[in-house]
Amino acid sequence: MGWLADAYLVCAVVGGTILVLQTLLMALGFGHADHDFGHDFGHDGAGATGHESNDSFFLKWLSLKTIVACLTFFGLAGLACGQAGMSPIPGLLVAVLAGTAAIVVVGLLMASLSKLQSEGTLDLQKALGLPATVYLRVPMGRTGRGKVTLETQGRLVEVEAVTAGPEIPTGAMVRVVAVVSGDVLEVTLGGASR
Repeated sequence: MGWLADAYLVCAVVGGTILVLQTLLMALGFGHADHDFGHDFGHDGAGATGHESNDSFFLKWLSLKTIVACLTFFGLAGLACGQAGMSPIPGLLVAVLAGTAAIVVVGLLMASLSKLQSEGTLDLQKALGLPATVYLRVPMGRTGRGKVTLETQGRLVEVEAVTAGPEIPTGAMVRVVAVVSGDVLEVTLGGASR
């Protein structure tokens, strides 16, 4: 079965080449180009039925990274089995198992990275009621933006701020009373909350 060995070789070379290119692109900062096919088919869509949810569960594992890993390890395992003198059918089974394992491992790694990234996102709603220190003066009556520093979610952050009251000078202690937009807080002088 020379054609099977050729198929293993093609899979290993094509998959390995794309894998190296992906790694280089990630190292250069272009790693966000990989799209999840499951997302494209409405994985995050509202109102999905149970059947669509089950379909998207399987589709979310199909990404360029998982397919490339599957091809690479399928080809490498098949070539290794051929070199070890294994007969074609057991060698094919080992190659399929290696490819499937690569999909699972890479899928789990990508899910873990995605979870870490979402957990690392700052949620300013959790800053409501917290004290802050004015870093750059906050103009009166929401006529401009200043900056405050505060500790939230276990880290010290600097965020733009406005106030409805009088101007708040640098160094003043304030309290967060609202989130005006995704990245701007409303603060009030002296720590009193509305």
